[in-house]
Amino acid sequence: MALGISSIEELLGDEASDLLDHECKTISKDRLIQPSANYVDDVWYHSDRNNRVLQNLQRLLNNGRLGGTGYLSILPVDQGIEHSAGASFAKNPDYFDPENIVKLAIEAGCNAVASTFGALASVSRKYAHKIPFVVKINHNELLTYPNTFDQIMFGTIDQAYDMGAAAVGATIYFGSDESNRQIVEVAKAFEYAHELGMATILWCYTRNSAFKVDGVDYHSSADLTGQANHIGTTLGADIIKQKQPTNNGGYKALNAGDSSYGKLDERIYSELTSDHPIDLTRYQVANTFMGRAGLINSGGASGDNDFADAVKTAIINKRAGGMGLISGRKAFQRPIGEGVKLLNMIQDVYLNDEITLA
Repeated sequence: MALGISSIEELLGDEASDLLDHECKTISKDRLIQPSANYVDDVWYHSDRNNRVLQNLQRLLNNGRLGGTGYLSILPVDQGIEHSAGASFAKNPDYFDPENIVKLAIEAGCNAVASTFGALASVSRKYAHKIPFVVKINHNELLTYPNTFDQIMFGTIDQAYDMGAAAVGATIYFGSDESNRQIVEVAKAFEYAHELGMATILWCYTRNSAFKVDGVDYHSSADLTGQANHIGTTLGADIIKQKQPTNNGGYKALNAGDSSYGKLDERIYSELTSDHPIDLTRYQVANTFMGRAGLINSGGASGDNDFADAVKTAIINKRAGGMGLISGRKAFQRPIGEGVKLLNMIQDVYLNDEITLA
């Protein structure tokens, strides 16, 4: 049974009115290219994307419980590389077997499943025609001692194509010492993926120890993540994955004193955003060419209130103008039945017509 508005309000508790009734007075929803059943025809049809890319974008949007709505629910499980397999799967060792990852995505009615070359290749003949594959082409390797933080290629675009992938995904650590190389690598990879007909999804993460200023972490500030989104859309991403903003003012903090970092305009803070999470996320959407590239927010780590947190994240994304959620650890780090329930609750937010753009 779908999650109704009264159940959603109960999950949100004291935050319900603030999230469900908020009116965005920064960037009007009328300026946005909004998710819809006709998204591919209305947006990417007019671009340089070839027919095969359009077909795979439509395939992503037509699959699962959200099929035909213009919204996406993707299960991403690449944490076995990014965070170590033991740390990721100790809570539920079944997911050491990649087949269970794909089974969870299918049973939960996800639009697609995103994982590593090895994981998806190991079951591609059995499942690539049953659910769209998003093959993650680069990763941060965490076995080097001391740990280094870089995204390196783990396979080829041809390999992703051969296993029947609908899309490829990649991460760039914007702001890091390695970001220039990563930008060039990913731009070339995405160009070739488009040539072969696959869609592209970019994890637009910021990473630099200097982004922590006076005890405040600005890695997920709206202004810095917004600019990461803008660069990511520019280099060829069809869909942008980003963490939801937790604050704002990263440029200001980094420009304190005599330092000079980047460029800013005070209207970013006074007119284009407020301190409300929906307005901060809308600024992220604005930086994806006003929604021409869909914004999917990440679900974040598993915690004490996963179901309520997942619903809240989905509401913020939807009301801001985003295209959906890509949630992994909250779903797979629990028994499969609970994982399916959590993913379905996220999807119910996008299926609920009472939850509208702010």
